[in-house]
Amino acid sequence: MNCMTRVAPQVSSRGAVSPLTRLFEDAFADAFFHPGREDGEPSVDILPLDVSENEKELVVRGNLPGFRKEDISVEVQDGVLSISATRTEESEQKNEKFYRRERRTGTLARRVALPFEVQEDAVHAEFRDGVLTLRLPRSPKTMPRKVSIN
Repeated sequence: MNCMTRVAPQVSSRGAVSPLTRLFEDAFADAFFHPGREDGEPSVDILPLDVSENEKELVVRGNLPGFRKEDISVEVQDGVLSISATRTEESEQKNEKFYRRERRTGTLARRVALPFEVQEDAVHAEFRDGVLTLRLPRSPKTMPRKVSIN
């Protein structure tokens, strides 16, 4: 007797995913390729940022959901912005056996060369609803000057 099994194709935003692509995605999803995620060791990931400017300042935004403001460090020195945030495990449950442990601990970090000189002592940082917003005022030397025409 023949047994037939119905298989629904996996579809991505670019169309159907080939079995070979799925094989590689599944193979590289293993914890071996992402150290520190399932074995309890901290990992360091890159913090994605939005960087924009207006005529007065540079504005940097980064998503840090699940972090507290005490866990975040921001430094500006010699034209480089450094942001890092560390999340540690709240408490370890000795009497529980975990089947999956997907809530991550570790560090997000990013260093960015600033596109122009800023007033390092006047940086304003705000952390609200998991979004870090930094406002770095331009140095007076980099402010556009209006030139009068005689």
